[in-house]
Amino acid sequence: CDSMLGAAGGVMIAASFWSLLTPALDLAQFTWSSRFAWIPVAIGFLLGAIVIRSLDWILPHLHPGLALEQVEGIHTHWRQSTLLFLAITLHNIPEGFAVGVAFGAFADGAVSGSPGGAMTLASAWAVAVGIGLQNIPEGLAVAAPLRMSGLSRWKSFVIGQFSGLVEPIAAVVGFIAVTLVETILPYALAFAAGAMIFVVVEELIPRSHQNGNTDAASSGAILGFTLMMILDVALS
Repeated sequence: CDSMLGAAGGVMIAASFWSLLTPALDLAQFTWSSRFAWIPVAIGFLLGAIVIRSLDWILPHLHPGLALEQVEGIHTHWRQSTLLFLAITLHNIPEGFAVGVAFGAFADGAVSGSPGGAMTLASAWAVAVGIGLQNIPEGLAVAAPLRMSGLSRWKSFVIGQFSGLVEPIAAVVGFIAVTLVETILPYALAFAAGAMIFVVVEELIPRSHQNGNTDAASSGAILGFTLMMILDVALS
């Protein structure tokens, strides 16, 4: 499980760079000079991390593998299963948003012939496939603790699946946003990247190392990054 979590982190890091930040920089050069193209990308990246950190601070949730006393967010008396569900749901928001923004960036360029063409359909699909693959260990990370806490296999499975329902909602929001307002494309792509990197650094990597399986987790991260890089570069 630790190696799978590491792989999920590697996939998200690679997707953030190859499929989001690089197109964001390319797009920014059409409205900013090459020398200052980093400005909208840096702003979007930081905002993505800030928004997820703010939600992390406010929304009650419990990361898998932690005791009930280690609940984060506003104090509540919600059940452990609910708190676990909210933890993964929270971290699925930037993933869904990233997929929606990627397809929105492609659609905008394909329809209008605008600089949005910097995002290819293959790149957008690579983001979707990569995020889909890394959702497997995240779903297991929810279902396994619930099963160990006494819930039935079916209930554990259903809760794990429902934690991912926020992704298509976030994807629709991201898609609509960038297709309606073309000028926010670089910001939106970088925003999705910043949100995902925050999740990786704050949650996935530390959780993959908490059982002492550091070599397995690190190897998984390298393999995950390599797989996502191959998907994006080979399909582009």
